[in-house]
Amino acid sequence: MSAPILVAIDGGNSKTDVVLADGDGAVLAAVRGTTSSPHNIGVPGTIALLGDLIHRVRKEAGLGPEVPLDRAEIYLAGADLPIEVATLSAAVAEAGWALDHRVDNDLFALLRAGTDNPDAIAVVCGAGINCLGRTEAGAYARFPALGVVTGDWGGGHHLAQLALWHAVRGEDGRGPGTALIAAIAAHYGLPTVEEVGIALHFGDIPGDRLAELTPILFEVAAAGDAVAACVVQRQADEIVSLASVAAGRLRLRNRPVDVVLGGGVLRARHPLLHDAVVAGLAQEVPRARPVVLDAPPVTGAVLLGLDALGAPPQAKAAARHSILNSRSR
Repeated sequence: MSAPILVAIDGGNSKTDVVLADGDGAVLAAVRGTTSSPHNIGVPGTIALLGDLIHRVRKEAGLGPEVPLDRAEIYLAGADLPIEVATLSAAVAEAGWALDHRVDNDLFALLRAGTDNPDAIAVVCGAGINCLGRTEAGAYARFPALGVVTGDWGGGHHLAQLALWHAVRGEDGRGPGTALIAAIAAHYGLPTVEEVGIALHFGDIPGDRLAELTPILFEVAAAGDAVAACVVQRQADEIVSLASVAAGRLRLRNRPVDVVLGGGVLRARHPLLHDAVVAGLAQEVPRARPVVLDAPPVTGAVLLGLDALGAPPQAKAAARHSILNSRSR
């Protein structure tokens, strides 16, 4: 009897990774596409894009149309609310990509990629920010993560906006002086940050280039600028707050718990941010073990599929090893 085959998907705001694997943990093929978030391209757009990627990964693996997929594990940015998950799950069922499937938020894949421990919390700080916790008993803590309207603070896009906000106010006198003023003006090759704001307003600087200010914020903070450092500390406080609240809801605050830190902002390990997060966790969740994610989140989608298929530990170890090696080549 041949090993079952699963397709695992991690879909973010900028890219979508798809892996085809079998129940023994062998990776048969992998492909990458653009964003699959339904917040960005709508549910029909998400299903069309995923369908194309699944077709591509099957073709790359040499899998004929007569070979069924046993499972589809699909984890997407933008699958935040129960109604969104249910809508996407129904659309995936209608697409008929696999005999069985599961759809949920991409934090589930990130959390599973970061730890095998059943009591764990994940905080992602990338383009946006979100948190998910779970317990061995099967309880979960999660947040709507819809932005400012649901109380979110931080993430790469927000930090970039704040960097420019503080620079403009520092330049015109409404706020304290900051080295962000000169750094941001020089980055865009303009004499003032006010002109940077105007150029963004008129599209002379494309809006997506605003994200370039996030690393500048961290560079200026590391050089000792008080304004930039205050923003970084505020981001650390928010990350710790999310993890602490999730731990409290799950009664994990005084128990051993892995806290997986993912997303581009956290994986960069900026010393000011990383050290502040570690210190804050030690105070608020004393037995927390911070874990900076070192595996592609799609690894977690594969592992969740193998969990569902009842695969042995050696199959999961093989999948981790294969995905890490494929990414390093």
